[in-house]
Amino acid sequence: MSQPVPAQGRVHVNGVELAYFEWRPELRGREAPILLVHATGFHARCWDPVIRRLGERHVIAVDQRGHGRSQKIEITHWKDLGQDLAAFVEALDLRDVLGVGHSMGAHAMVDAAATCPGRFRRLVLIDPVIASPETYGGGGWTIASLGGKQHPTAKRKRHFESPEEMIERFRDRVPYRVFHPDALSAYCTYGLLPAEDGNGFVLACSPEIEASVYMTSRSNPGVHDSARALEIPVLLLRAKLPPDGRSVMDFSSSPTWPQLVKEFRHGREIHFPEHTHFLPMEIPDRVAELILTGGAARGGAV
Repeated sequence: MSQPVPAQGRVHVNGVELAYFEWRPELRGREAPILLVHATGFHARCWDPVIRRLGERHVIAVDQRGHGRSQKIEITHWKDLGQDLAAFVEALDLRDVLGVGHSMGAHAMVDAAATCPGRFRRLVLIDPVIASPETYGGGGWTIASLGGKQHPTAKRKRHFESPEEMIERFRDRVPYRVFHPDALSAYCTYGLLPAEDGNGFVLACSPEIEASVYMTSRSNPGVHDSARALEIPVLLLRAKLPPDGRSVMDFSSSPTWPQLVKEFRHGREIHFPEHTHFLPMEIPDRVAELILTGGAARGGAV
């Protein structure tokens, strides 16, 4: 499945510079765009395997703050993520947007769509990091809950000699071993930046920034108000339930409140009890189909 090389752009919004990639930019303003937003620790090009399966459409994938090629800045409040995204949509003057977010990106998409509702027509939220309302107010995996220590992701290996070394290291590890080969390749190939000292590569999302995301994951209780405010159709894709006593480093099961779909006025849910939180990387064909159909029968409207 071939795919054109995307155009690259940068835009300064909400006090941060965001990088983005755009497929078929000549269609901007002529065709309703598909806007894709990634998960914590990932980046815009992780969507490549899904984009290959979307056909000849106008697609934009953005690197969230601190991630990919965007400005390196730690996350202190998750409200910033939705404000970044809303300002991004306004800056590019995107209209009739089909918004697709995964994990942290889905959380941001809910806030963004509520902030500028006239610019969105439909959302697909893939295992969003939105917990039950009563769990908010205490941060995420807080310093207190971790015995005063930083989140363990801050200790991730950050330096690699090459993308190939990263692929080989992760190929058989949890959770990467369930990734489609194209997804693992995209994650590693575009998830590294040249090291400043010229020696190999470093993670595009530093371990410290990734840790800051997890440490603040319960900082935005207002996301529930945003969900209730949406007047557009919302399709929620939810992965397998977490086990009892889930480890702080277990990212394979769903972080989504099982009752979340009821918060949306026009919400529908598809549950994937046999699949992990990494649905776009694990089953890109199915995810692309659901983006295009909204969960309707084949041949339904985009």
